[in-house]
Amino acid sequence: MSAHAQTLRTSEADLVHDVLGPLPTADGRPPLFMIGQPMDAAGFRALASYFPERTVVTYDPRGIGRSVRRDGRVDHSPALQAADVHAVIEALGAGPVEMFASSGGAVTALALVEKYPGAVTTLVAHEPPLITLLPDARAAVRARAAVRDAYEEKGWGAGMAAFVMMASWQGEFTEDYFARPAPDPAALGMPADDDGSRDDPLLSDRSWAVSSHRLDADALTVAPTRIEIAVGEESLDTLTGRTAVATAGLLGRRPTVFPSHHGGFLDGEFGHAGQPEAFARKLREVLDHAG
Repeated sequence: MSAHAQTLRTSEADLVHDVLGPLPTADGRPPLFMIGQPMDAAGFRALASYFPERTVVTYDPRGIGRSVRRDGRVDHSPALQAADVHAVIEALGAGPVEMFASSGGAVTALALVEKYPGAVTTLVAHEPPLITLLPDARAAVRARAAVRDAYEEKGWGAGMAAFVMMASWQGEFTEDYFARPAPDPAALGMPADDDGSRDDPLLSDRSWAVSSHRLDADALTVAPTRIEIAVGEESLDTLTGRTAVATAGLLGRRPTVFPSHHGGFLDGEFGHAGQPEAFARKLREVLDHAG
């Protein structure tokens, strides 16, 4: 399935999105949007390939990938991104849609349902990193700051190594976590050299608005959207697995367990491969479930 790249030019950004398949859709079902953050459309190539009969739409969030922003800001706000996704849906005349959203994209999608409850019929929100929902929220915020500090002090390799240590830690962040020595980037296959850049959306504080977003549980509960919070079977005791469980609990439900880990829908193209075929099978099952 070939992707047709389109650009929606707004007053604040050029929102580049890829449409795979026809509009109106050939099967009569809503288009399937796949969104992430800071992941752009390229990260959904493998997953989309397992839905050849569906019209799939992916996009690059403003300021990431091909989407150029003109709003004078560098932070990544779920409210702004939700408005962007809604604008793309409206421009395509494609709503309401079904949506798979992962990581920061899951936060964007939840913000979308809060503000535009009629835009999405079914949302599968995969491991939204809402760290303020955790019982150890203060410690999680401290761990997040340590990643930023490592990045600011020593560059991308040190920052990413610190992020991997945070993301892979099992259970609550205790003093044992903070007592660990800084991880060696080279031991993780990462460059030790510092290229001087400090604009990475994952490692800087530019995406803290995403992980600090406060959900409107009442709005999400009354919205007509069917919301499924997804968690990877390998992620349950890690940071984003725990935030997924906490998000589901806030909404009065249990999370739906998916194969693999936080990047379970990825193939080997982006490093830590998941199980994209099994992941897609589970996603199809969830989307097709009418309950």
